[in-house]
Amino acid sequence: MTNEFIHRFEPAKGVGTPLLLLHGTGGDENDLLQLGEVISPGSALLSPRGKVLERGMPRFFRRLAEGVFDEADVKRRANELADFVETARARYELDAPVALGYSNGANIAAAMMFLRPQVLAGAVLLRAMVPLAHAPKADLAHRPVLISSGSRDPIIPASNSTELAALLASAGANVQHSITPAGHQLAQADVALAKQWMTASDFSPPAAALSG
Repeated sequence: MTNEFIHRFEPAKGVGTPLLLLHGTGGDENDLLQLGEVISPGSALLSPRGKVLERGMPRFFRRLAEGVFDEADVKRRANELADFVETARARYELDAPVALGYSNGANIAAAMMFLRPQVLAGAVLLRAMVPLAHAPKADLAHRPVLISSGSRDPIIPASNSTELAALLASAGANVQHSITPAGHQLAQADVALAKQWMTASDFSPPAAALSG
């Protein structure tokens, strides 16, 4: 596999942590551009298209059934995406980005947090699930993570998103898990929540990372 992805890049128009935009099933590199602009105005936007096709719909990794992931493919694709991000950072001269992922995109972002924790400065996980049954131990010390779940989501059990929040917190991340009155689709409450969280969060690396 090559780590190159079809993608859109929008240069920064102001000051802000770059965003890595990761679409849901059936989306593409254009889907979350407007959302990224609203949530973090002025930030550079890096938006790849998932390489896996499911009945013609782009995704970031294979699944065996609804909510059942091909975990070997999750690991392979998460590492491939992390390699792409590192290459794109050098090409576009970017700081480590915050992942803004929806559904399948949120799941691959969560997998990256566990598998390649140094690649992301944080994550906004909209409608995310636990991506790996046995996630490797990761050092996510002080890494800000927002999980936004829908109280009426028919796809993701509440216990699953709660477990994801606990796993990330146990790895050291500063996790905020919020539940909005919505289903699996995003609502305006998710947008407002993510925008407020981005403004309030500190994405600078801890002193130990800076020194070493």
